[in-house]
Amino acid sequence: MSELQINTTQNVKISFNASGAGERLLAFIIDMVIKIGYLMVLNWTFGAFDNMDQWSQIAINTVLGFPVMFYTLGLESVLEGQTIGKRIMKIRVVKIDGYQASFSDYVVRWFFRIVDVYILGLGFFVMLFNKKTQRLGDMAAGTAVIGLKDSVTINHTILENLKEDYKPTYPNVIKLSDNDVRIIKETFNIARASRDYQTLIKLRSKIMEVAGIKTMRQKSDMEFVDVVLKDYNFYTQDM
Repeated sequence: MSELQINTTQNVKISFNASGAGERLLAFIIDMVIKIGYLMVLNWTFGAFDNMDQWSQIAINTVLGFPVMFYTLGLESVLEGQTIGKRIMKIRVVKIDGYQASFSDYVVRWFFRIVDVYILGLGFFVMLFNKKTQRLGDMAAGTAVIGLKDSVTINHTILENLKEDYKPTYPNVIKLSDNDVRIIKETFNIARASRDYQTLIKLRSKIMEVAGIKTMRQKSDMEFVDVVLKDYNFYTQDM
């Protein structure tokens, strides 16, 4: 498993383990077994349609086949970069810039499956010779698949200790995702430890832009980011 360095928008490099081609292949096989199982159940359940005319059968099969056709796109969008196979293998799709992939990114990856998977398994061979183990769909979408087995859990990376009487300042922080906050906290800790004030300025600016915060109420960028992290925990602790 090779190391993947993600260069965040705060110009800070964060290292992850790029998922190996073998892990991705196993995840694909698991997902394929699930899809085949679904089709077998349909075949047993809807055998009564065999007596219908050809066009009716085609229409019904097309509708019932949608979950298989959009399986990867739908689950990656809902599960933030994971299918059932990826979740079992503990791997996830992320953007190269460190942020959570968007729906349009998942669409691009899904569309390129036609080439990566169904044309002689081309994507698998591309991954073997790519240091980031990206298939063509990943290259087009600007994404990569990382391993989560050795990663610190979300609770350890974004959880903040809040006092019982804590009062939040910025309700707009709910626009951020867990992945955004994880990157913010990692960047913040690195910049704070090294007294990198330029990075703190860029970090504060990016947070305000993404969260739609118009005015900073703290005296310093360091205090602002610290409050944002606490506010995010306050608003999401019961979600």
